[in-house]
Amino acid sequence: MIINDPVFGFIEVPEGLMAQLVRHPLFVRLSRLKQLGPTHYVYPGATHTRFEHSLGAFHLVCQAVGALGERGVCILEHEQEGVMAAMLLHDLGHGPLSHTLEHTFLHGVTHEDISLMLMERMGRDLGHSLQTAIDIYRGTYPKRFLHELVCSQLDMDRLDYLCRDSFFTGVREGIIGVARIIKMLDVKDDQLVVEQKGIYTLENYLMARRLMYWQVYLHKTALAAAEMLTVALERAKELVNGGIQLPCSPSLLYFLKNDVTPQFAKTHPEWLDHYVQLDDAEIETAMKCWAACNDPVLARLAAGYTHRHLFKAIEADAPVTEATLQSHREQVARRLNITLHEASYLVRSREIGQTLYSTHDDHISILMKDGSVRDISRFSELLSNTLADRPTKRYYLFQEVL
Repeated sequence: MIINDPVFGFIEVPEGLMAQLVRHPLFVRLSRLKQLGPTHYVYPGATHTRFEHSLGAFHLVCQAVGALGERGVCILEHEQEGVMAAMLLHDLGHGPLSHTLEHTFLHGVTHEDISLMLMERMGRDLGHSLQTAIDIYRGTYPKRFLHELVCSQLDMDRLDYLCRDSFFTGVREGIIGVARIIKMLDVKDDQLVVEQKGIYTLENYLMARRLMYWQVYLHKTALAAAEMLTVALERAKELVNGGIQLPCSPSLLYFLKNDVTPQFAKTHPEWLDHYVQLDDAEIETAMKCWAACNDPVLARLAAGYTHRHLFKAIEADAPVTEATLQSHREQVARRLNITLHEASYLVRSREIGQTLYSTHDDHISILMKDGSVRDISRFSELLSNTLADRPTKRYYLFQEVL
């Protein structure tokens, strides 16, 4: 199977298990999930999907396995297949519109948990054990560096989404030297390392990621759209549980009625079937319908999201106090003749943080010329200026535009 990718060109998916995975309905579902959720309200070109991203990450992990093999790193055939499958399927568990549903309807169940469940389901469907892929994804496989290719601060997931998101948003700051990073990869003491001469390419990668977060992923208008979508779903959930009927699909109604926790998931296995039925179009269609509903709060939220009349995002110098929220909510309640509780859906606050590099997470390790291994934070001039482990925070007040 040959796929023409706009970012990396032709991607070859070998016939056999890999092609079967790509054709599976659970993987095809990713073509109905936008990679960046409502970010297209800021960057109109950002309508690419998790399907494309997963194929791109798969392509990069294939290149990384080849580069490591050329260096003499032993990766057995079933391990190659395992890490390729793990990378291809790493995003299976994502819900519609980025992380919105994950945080609104799921409590203590992450998209990583769901990805593992769906990998197991696909394995059963295809009559092929994906246990090696699952172990690599979990980080329990004996060769730890294979997990680092899939999930770390320098994994193929991040390398792809920086390139891909930069391409589709037009934000050129996300461009990084992917090919050079992959060529510089090696393994030492079962950990993924980068040759010392690749340090400047890595610094560019870290800075590009930082810039993409503030310019794209955490853009205040994209945050306002995501916040509006979140509170619309929360309001719909409150109404449905209060006995009010709202037009939506059976699967969306299931999550409006139920809070999925780990305990609930154990006793209600049907929740996963409903989850995989959800996609972006289903949520967006519901929002269009709710824009004409009788509840004034949900109608304003749904219409605002659908027609891009978004919350105003006001940046503050410090965390927004409860007194400030209360004051703004009282003003909105008076103007719209609604209760303070209803106004709480129209005035929100949020704290956003982003760290250039964390030494408490998986390390980016540098292979020195003398054969020793050092964390990049101890070697990089960029990170030595106290930027490592120092989160940059921003505070926002989101308010309905009256």
